Amino acid sequence: MKQIVITGGGTGGHLSIARAIKEELNKRGVKPLFLGSATGQDRDWFEEDEGFLEKYFFDIQSVVDKGIAGKIKSMAKIFKAAGESSRIFNQNSVETVFSVGGYAAAPATIAAIMKRKDFYIHEQNAVMGRLNALFAKKAKAIFSPYLEDSPVKDYPVSDIFFQNARVRTEIKTVIFLGGSQGATAINDFAKAIASQLHEKGIRIIHQSGKRDFEAMQAFYRQAGIDAELFVFHKRLHEKIAEADFAICRAGASTLWELVASQLPALYVPYPFASGDHQYYNAKYLADKGVSFVVRQEQLGKEDLQKIFSADIARMSEGLKGMIAPDGAAKIVDYMVA
Repeated sequence: MKQIVITGGGTGGHLSIARAIKEELNKRGVKPLFLGSATGQDRDWFEEDEGFLEKYFFDIQSVVDKGIAGKIKSMAKIFKAAGESSRIFNQNSVETVFSVGGYAAAPATIAAIMKRKDFYIHEQNAVMGRLNALFAKKAKAIFSPYLEDSPVKDYPVSDIFFQNARVRTEIKTVIFLGGSQGATAINDFAKAIASQLHEKGIRIIHQSGKRDFEAMQAFYRQAGIDAELFVFHKRLHEKIAEADFAICRAGASTLWELVASQLPALYVPYPFASGDHQYYNAKYLADKGVSFVVRQEQLGKEDLQKIFSADIARMSEGLKGMIAPDGAAKIVDYMVA
């Protein structure tokens, strides 16, 4: 099989796709190279990962939100790293480059284009990232669940979410997902509606994040609500499987994991996401009538009535088949064909 480079990162959304493709290649006896950044989350995810032949973390930063001098300095580092990427390609006979986007992908992307390597992009969001948009025309293919002409529209999601999928017919359990870092807006909304959920006999599962954990713990204790509260859960897929409705942000990985699980949701997009992509991620589902999206500043108690007046069974059934299992395998099949 061709030697493959996986590049990009910075955030969990990017890196989860990089990991899925790496794991699929490992199943086929191939160890790809990883080229990323030393300043994002890339090291935390992959520095100890033995599934890569080699890992390189370049000293680069985004050029966004910097003054002219800062942009020049950042670009100089990116082009220096692009030269290093080119040498790495030569040393390892690299033929294919797979980018998950983010500024961390810039050096290897530039090197791939300059050296005319087979270059592929995975776009996780409904609004294409700046780097991906800049180099989209140079790619042999762009993989995305949002693009009609994508050769593979199935978002790489762990099989466990498909295995635990079921049609929800009524709401007995609600899960609040703020991520391991937490989301204050979602935690505040939980406080606003928890008593109503409790009165209806609805169980609450709540990932609060570390920052608000003690405050949420005190709130539930004082309210006399026996919520299942945690900062992080190693088997979060099991909690998602138990839930009948989710209230969460609209990052790509979370969104498509819930789709695979057939779990309807009220998405509250992070308002400062680049290009407002979380809103458009969720709007893609809301336009199909299979979930809700509400801007953070518009979120209120009245949204609870919207949830309980909805046809949950129809929404859950509508999520079935939006993506299929083996998305990573299909992407790799396409690249190595």
